[in-house]
Amino acid sequence: MDPRRENATRTATKAGAAAPMVLAQGEKGPRAELSGPSAALGAAGPKAQKCGPVGASGSRRKKSAPGSTERPQVRARRVRAKKAPLGAEDVVEGLAVPAEKLASPAASGPHLLRTGSRRERDARAAQEQRDLPEPTEVSGLGQLLPASSLRQKGAVPGAWKPRAVLEKLRLRRQEISVAAEIVNRVVDHLLRRLQSCESEFKGVSLLRTGSYYEHVKISAPNEFDIMFKLEVPRIQPEEYCNSGAYYFVKFKRNPKGNPLSQFLEDEILSASKMLFKFRKIIKEEIKNIQDTDVIMQRKKRGSPAVTLLIRKPREISVDIILALESKSSWPASTQEGLPISQWLGTKVKTNLRRQPFYLVPKHAKEGNGFQEETWRLSFSHIEKDLLKSHGHSKTCCETDGVKCCRKDCLKLMKYLLEQLKMKFGHRKELDKFCSYHVKTAFFHVCTQDPQDSQWHTRNLELCFDNCVTYFLECLRIEQLKHYFIPGFNLFSRDQIDKTSKEFLSQQIEYERNNGFPVFHEF
Repeated sequence: MDPRRENATRTATKAGAAAPMVLAQGEKGPRAELSGPSAALGAAGPKAQKCGPVGASGSRRKKSAPGSTERPQVRARRVRAKKAPLGAEDVVEGLAVPAEKLASPAASGPHLLRTGSRRERDARAAQEQRDLPEPTEVSGLGQLLPASSLRQKGAVPGAWKPRAVLEKLRLRRQEISVAAEIVNRVVDHLLRRLQSCESEFKGVSLLRTGSYYEHVKISAPNEFDIMFKLEVPRIQPEEYCNSGAYYFVKFKRNPKGNPLSQFLEDEILSASKMLFKFRKIIKEEIKNIQDTDVIMQRKKRGSPAVTLLIRKPREISVDIILALESKSSWPASTQEGLPISQWLGTKVKTNLRRQPFYLVPKHAKEGNGFQEETWRLSFSHIEKDLLKSHGHSKTCCETDGVKCCRKDCLKLMKYLLEQLKMKFGHRKELDKFCSYHVKTAFFHVCTQDPQDSQWHTRNLELCFDNCVTYFLECLRIEQLKHYFIPGFNLFSRDQIDKTSKEFLSQQIEYERNNGFPVFHEF
């Protein structure tokens, strides 16, 4: 045989063997708790038809996904076959690949390497046709797909260095210490004022939440989220328009002398009135903080946060959120949420559900405006616990335990969205996307892949790609169910329009196919 042809045949055999099978709908046997958005679609549809704009959006969701069995669980399982670098015709610096070239991850077929002579390519093509395994069906899991079908032609796995990116994002101890000292000084001053006897919020206490306290903060310690929790016993939340997430708050009994009575509006505790008073007290008090230049930023419409900007001695943004604490049972809309039994265990789930839940003054959308008296459920304290005890094994990532890459994947996902928002800051398509969408998708992938061995540090690039694939599929089918409230779709069209989701999907596809150049910009 001609040595060149023999060479080409051996090369093709290796390339064909390097196309592992990928589970399109999950793996590791049956799942007691489904994490894909299809369950949310079924749960949200009938309920959402009952009320105004929320009902309309619920109906649209039901129609927009007739194949509700789709779940964003397409994942790569082994290292993919390397492909040739992109040619000049495929790469245009700073521009997204046209939509017609960006097929969804599960739709694109296997592609041949584009190097070598025509004779060598023909040999490889024939060999790959013989070696590629046929898709098979596994009961309860759906169709298996070759891993090569998950990437666009010209993708370059291994061309970027995730560890180098993470090192760039790592917070420096000195920076953390300085920032924490400044923020603590401001927060402690405000807390003392709110706890004074003449304040309507004198029962308030501190709850530190957000990425800094979850140890997934990236780049710089310049943003902090602080919750001022206020216990309100014997409240009666009433679900707003079957949304599952938004509630009116009433008191079961309103004793005389209740300092919150002044915020009642037709027996409903007014979120807008309480937030207005809360902002007013903080705005007056920041003037009295010595050795620190602090201003209050303008209120964002519909946002529950009071945002402070510390300008000196260094610039730091602090979001302060008022939260009502209820020690009652969690609302019925959360019954099927928190699907962690296979991941962290049923005992952990039971203990977490015994913790209080919180309501923050986030207003529900109502037509083109907002219903300003509603409160939204918040489980940020539970999210912090999930990230703290993130391993299937209790010793995961401890000193003597096996290290996993879960948090690293979340950091990379957050950084990807952050960089894209910075790159396209002049466009409105990415305005409504936030790190909470990324974190929610990440939690679903943790449910989908519960074993620590599926997150080994040596597989960081592959695990990150699994997270990206899941997020892309959520964008494609316009469904990302809330991790605690499965009937609430964070990607419904009344939350984020289809054009914006398509735009973000195209940008992420471009980044993945070109080795994430955005990680090295700005």
